[in-house]
Amino acid sequence: MTLAGAFYSGRSLWWSFAGALFALILVSVLWAWLGVNWLRIRRRTLTRVAQAGETLTEEFIISNLSAIPKLFVEIRDFSNLPGHYASRVVGLIGANKWRGWKTSTFCAWRGRYTLGPMKVRSGDPLGIYQMERSIDKLTSILVYPAVWVFGEFPLPAGYLPGGLALRRRTHYVTTNAAGVRDYTNGDVINRIHWPLSIKRQRLTVKEFDLDPMSEIWIMLDLERNAQTRAPAPAGEENEQLEVIPASTGAFILPARTEEYAISMAASVAQHFLKQNKDIGLVCYSHHREVVACERGERQNSKIMEMLAALQADGATPFDRVLHAEGALLPRGATIIAISASPDPAWAISVQQRVRSGQRVVAIVIDGATFGGAAPSTPVITGLIDTGAVVRVVKRGDSLSDAIERLVL
Repeated sequence: MTLAGAFYSGRSLWWSFAGALFALILVSVLWAWLGVNWLRIRRRTLTRVAQAGETLTEEFIISNLSAIPKLFVEIRDFSNLPGHYASRVVGLIGANKWRGWKTSTFCAWRGRYTLGPMKVRSGDPLGIYQMERSIDKLTSILVYPAVWVFGEFPLPAGYLPGGLALRRRTHYVTTNAAGVRDYTNGDVINRIHWPLSIKRQRLTVKEFDLDPMSEIWIMLDLERNAQTRAPAPAGEENEQLEVIPASTGAFILPARTEEYAISMAASVAQHFLKQNKDIGLVCYSHHREVVACERGERQNSKIMEMLAALQADGATPFDRVLHAEGALLPRGATIIAISASPDPAWAISVQQRVRSGQRVVAIVIDGATFGGAAPSTPVITGLIDTGAVVRVVKRGDSLSDAIERLVL
């Protein structure tokens, strides 16, 4: 308008107004541009792996690399970790100065999340013009499911005394000696057969067969239709989180049957891996997921990473999972079946596994306590009749207490 007035009237006052406004806009744009440039933003996550119930801490440092102070800088964080609020408005960063802050987030939900991206916004002191810049760098964070500590885990008596040697070589020392062979690079010293090595005048190592009684397979039911979640409290939109007291501290679980089942699977895996047992995991979500039987800390990481990202979106009933996967296991193997399905058909599949010479521990997540319409009593009764070890987990139960509680 001032420019039109200057052209129309030709007076110097209008030209002065036009020049002043043009300079003000130019300075505002330049100020906003400087506000989002010549900046360095560093975010440091103290750990890339957390466990449900733990606190994640992040450190942020924003540095002004220019000789001009920055009046304010707004940082908006678009991380998808629930409850993570790292956005800040940082005021007055001096020339060649820096500001920092920390954020702490309680990890209530297991899963795989991203930290970032971020947007940086700034403007001139009068608020005439604002400019923003995107920082697309992403950092991943993995939240493992909550894990309970078991005193003892109930296992059925073995059907094959001492186990039946399975003709499959293993690099672990077992009770089943299979023979000897010449030493090769990488063999451990404690497997060298010294008397035979002296006799042969060359190093000879012992070989072992895998004992099927040491194989423990966790079979987890992730069928979509078998799951139940407790309704949110009246007047609240967010899903309910439950604090479950235990002897080792308080745990937090969402009121969903699949979350209880996944935490149970994680707890069982850690319990037996600490005992140096071979543990495997199989489940059917949107496709078949398998972690082959192994032991050690690396196996624990593989199982926990899988369980952290699993979703209960499968379409295969649990009785079919037990039938298909159980047929691939040897006699004497142990199956730990975890399901919230009220369908008695999976009790029949457990009976077939028991008759095939496999040991079964059935853990029933009682969906009726989560608001499910179908009772779990027929399944529990059918499982007890099969001779399997049966445990029942109800909403609000400590998983360690549920494992020690007998089902009558």
